[in-house]
Amino acid sequence: MAVVDISSGALSLRASTKGGLILGLWRDGAEGRVALLREAPEGADALSSACYPLVPFGNRVRDNRFTFNGKQYALTANTDWDPHYLHGEGWLSQWSLEEHEADRLAMRFRHAGGGTPYVYEAWQRFSLADGELQMTSTVENQGDEPLPFGLGWHPYFPMTPQTTLMAPARKFWTEVEGWLPGEATDIPADLDFSKPSPLPHRWVNNGFEDWSGEAVIAWPERETKLSLKAEPLFRHAFLFVSDTAFDPNFQRDYFCFEPMSHLVDGHNMPDLGGLRILQPGEKLSGSIWLGAQDL
Repeated sequence: MAVVDISSGALSLRASTKGGLILGLWRDGAEGRVALLREAPEGADALSSACYPLVPFGNRVRDNRFTFNGKQYALTANTDWDPHYLHGEGWLSQWSLEEHEADRLAMRFRHAGGGTPYVYEAWQRFSLADGELQMTSTVENQGDEPLPFGLGWHPYFPMTPQTTLMAPARKFWTEVEGWLPGEATDIPADLDFSKPSPLPHRWVNNGFEDWSGEAVIAWPERETKLSLKAEPLFRHAFLFVSDTAFDPNFQRDYFCFEPMSHLVDGHNMPDLGGLRILQPGEKLSGSIWLGAQDL
């Protein structure tokens, strides 16, 4: 495992090859250093990190099964607490450090066999410039057959009592048993982030369809706001707010807003929910940008 740091201007980032994780993103200002992502210790795993990758797709597939091109595929659970194959392999595996300069780094990971039909190579690139972090994720199908692929990230943002989120979207997906998506509906009032709004004081584990690709998180107590911009590939997003029933140690000090290229369980949707079919040797790649300003 390697833990590496990069910086440029007021921004600094720490990452780990264990899980391809971000361990922290900070902005230095007149009032000191402000954490833009949840701070994590050097030895953190994905679930205690600042951000982890979603590859070769994010979240869950109903019953760990899908049919594609007339063939049925099965997945095997990859954690001991969820019956589903969850978030791919990258977040649970060791990546290799391929590049490390003062203001940028790149990591690579390859998966073949073990609980999934996917054979692939993934890259993550992080670069700091002009007051922004650019995060780029790439996956290449290295298997012998075409399969639907997706990309995303699972960032943990600090949540203070006055935190607001703005992230316009068109539709909302309900949640059913097994942490799975139910149906697409109108967005509930307390989850309407078409304008800056606080996070609700309840469990939230839902997808947002046709997200605008822009989000703003504001921390008035810290006189800081973060702007998140995504390429059109990431046209969906997922919001997670934990509770003490799920996590007895939850302190309401973080939430997750996850840019994704596809809907959860897209494998079992007629249009694949935004998943992209990659032929052997084809790649899928996309970027997001995080920048911070004074409020």
